[in-house]
Amino acid sequence: MSQSATKMLPEDVSAAVQPAKKRVLVVDDFDDAREMYAEYLEFAGFLVETARNGAEAVEKAQEASPDIILMDLSLPVMDGWEATRLIKNDIRTRDIPVMALSGHVLAGSEHHAKEAGADEFVAKPCLPSDLEDKIRTMLKPSKVKGKR
Repeated sequence: MSQSATKMLPEDVSAAVQPAKKRVLVVDDFDDAREMYAEYLEFAGFLVETARNGAEAVEKAQEASPDIILMDLSLPVMDGWEATRLIKNDIRTRDIPVMALSGHVLAGSEHHAKEAGADEFVAKPCLPSDLEDKIRTMLKPSKVKGKR
């Protein structure tokens, strides 16, 4: 090692090797579902923010700038469709991928979610491990449109 080479401290090495944790916003009005997904995703290595309704989701999307949003569609205050529309029409948040989650899998639900701007649609209940796989797939560089 030459005299001019900089010595890396152990914490610098681990920071250089480990990729930054991705931030997920979990939006669900049902406490048990929101907490279950949040805890699982934190355990899987994500940073997690949560919201209980669509209005809170829009606000947190603007403030926290998550890498992906898991959006329940049936929400109080503002439903997930309208929250998704607002997020996708805002220059600050439009490039954040939105995965719509819904227990209402009626014909046309997926189509309406995608019309609102959702990038993906997942029927609930969904195993947390399956959701994690879909999140990781959506966050691959080829799937993220113009993100940061």
